[in-house]
Formats: sequence, C-alpha cells, structure tokens
Amino acid sequence: MNTLQELASALKQQDDIWIYTHMNPDGDTLGSAFALLEGLRQLGKRATVVCHNAFPGKFYRFTEPSDKTIAPRYRVSVDVASPQLLGDYEVDAQKLDCCIDHHRTNTMEAPLIYVDDTAAATCEIIYELLMLMGVSITKRMANSLYTGITTDTGCYKFSNTSPRTHRIAAALMEAGCEYEAINRELFDTKSRGRILVERHVLDTMDFYFDGKLAIAVIPQAVKRASGILPEELDGVSALPRQIEGVEIGITMREREDGCYKISVRTATYANAAEICRQFGGGGHDRAAGATLGSDLAEAKQQLVDCCRPILEELK
Repeated sequence: MNTLQELASALKQQDDIWIYTHMNPDGDTLGSAFALLEGLRQLGKRATVVCHNAFPGKFYRFTEPSDKTIAPRYRVSVDVASPQLLGDYEVDAQKLDCCIDHHRTNTMEAPLIYVDDTAAATCEIIYELLMLMGVSITKRMANSLYTGITTDTGCYKFSNTSPRTHRIAAALMEAGCEYEAINRELFDTKSRGRILVERHVLDTMDFYFDGKLAIAVIPQAVKRASGILPEELDGVSALPRQIEGVEIGITMREREDGCYKISVRTATYANAAEICRQFGGGGHDRAAGATLGSDLAEAKQQLVDCCRPILEELK
C-alpha cells in the first residue's frame, strides 16, 4: 500500500481529475469527495465529482452538479470499497488511478491505493491528505469533512471514534464548520415521512434468538406512501439495534428492482462486516451492508441462518 505522502505528491502533479463516490452516497463519501474537490481547485486543478445517483441535497448542501465537460485524465475514488459500488461507473474501475478508503474489506485495484481501516471515516484521511498538500481548510470544506465524520461515527457514539477523530473534528470547528447546525439537522430533526417509516419498522419488526436478533423490513410501498427521501433512510437502519437486548439489528430495504438492500448494525460481539461478506457485501465491524434477492421470506431466512451460530455461541 502507498503512503499518504505519495498520494499527495501524485495529486499535485495531476490535472483534469474525476472523483468517484459510491452509489447511494452517504455523508462520508460525499464529504470526502467535495472537500477534495475544493482542495484540488485551490491548487489550480480542474476537477469534478461523479456518482451513480443524483447528489442528495437535504443534508449535504455542500454538493454541486458534476461538470462532465472535464475529460478525466486522472481518476480517484473516495470511500468506495468495491467496483460494484460505482454503479454506472463500474467500468471506470479498470481505469482508476487512485483509491482512498477506510474499509478493511476494500477490493479496489489501482496504481495508488491508500486504505486506513483505523480511520473512523474517509474524511479523516482526506483531511490529513489536504494538510500534506498544503491546502487551506475553508468553512465549506470544514462542513464537508465534519459531515462525513459525524455521520460515520453516529455523532461520535460508535466504537470507531478515536482521539484522532476528536482532534480532527476540533480542527474543523476551528476552521469554522457549522457543527451545531450539522448535528441538529442530521440527528435531531426528522420529517413526517421519516416518522411514518420508523413507526412501520417498530410495528412490524421480528425478533429471534431470545431477542438478540431483530429484523425490520421497509417495503417500497411504505417508502412511496411516506414520501421519505433516500438519504433519510440511513438513520432508520440503526433502529433495530437500539432496542435493549439486541446484539444484531438488520434492516431490509426493498429496492426498485425488488431485491433487498441489507443494513447490519451490531452492538458488542458480532462482526457486521463478516455477516455481510457472506452475501457479497462488506463494511465495518459494527456497520455493514449487502444485497439479497427478491424473495423476502427466503432472504430473511438466509439472514437468520447466518446469525444463528454467532448468537447461539453467545449463550
């Protein structure tokens, strides 16, 4: 693996850069991408951010439209753990020049790769990279980076939060990030649609193994009826694990194609990434994701069977 200094030197020598985020983008991939975008522009580079999906704007107001007039001479991915996560841009994975990530399960290939799984968020890495590149952190960049860090740490509650996390967050606060407004909007404000979906989840959740496993399903019909935005569903995924006694909380979101996006959250013992790896997914020890087929009963049984040896061992 390369060093962060090697990445900084390489990026300073490049122009016309495309920055790739993963599909269904969250705060970390977007915060990383747009902070790096502004940093590169500060150094006189031409750059743009591209994604399989449209950029969500409700919580991530630092985003802007992609400038596809820039011909990509150099390609960088941020917070992308596998080529499949590029969606429509998966073919570009073969042309990738640089990969920056914090997922232990990363399978990307590129001439330059920097994966630091001790970082709570890729935004921590991007902050350190920008410092090495001699970039000045603006208020907009600080907002981008802070958003990525606070979302990936659950507002500094998750076990991935470290002293390094707090030091970088403090530096971003000193740079003028609007931490109070960001945390309030991300964690303390819910739309009516979000409340409707949460009510459905709580009313229909199934429990297994004496309450140690909780599985919730969010059908397309519920999402449509609520009018909830896709970015609002990230917080819903945490609900099953928040119930007392639950070690593994799983949320199954029905996609437009009928398949299910699986979000796994674990409390203390179970490894979420290992669970999702069995279904071709991945992530972190306490939060991971995968995709399962369109037969709900079969998909749910697969999850129960996968969790059985883990939870029976806890007895």
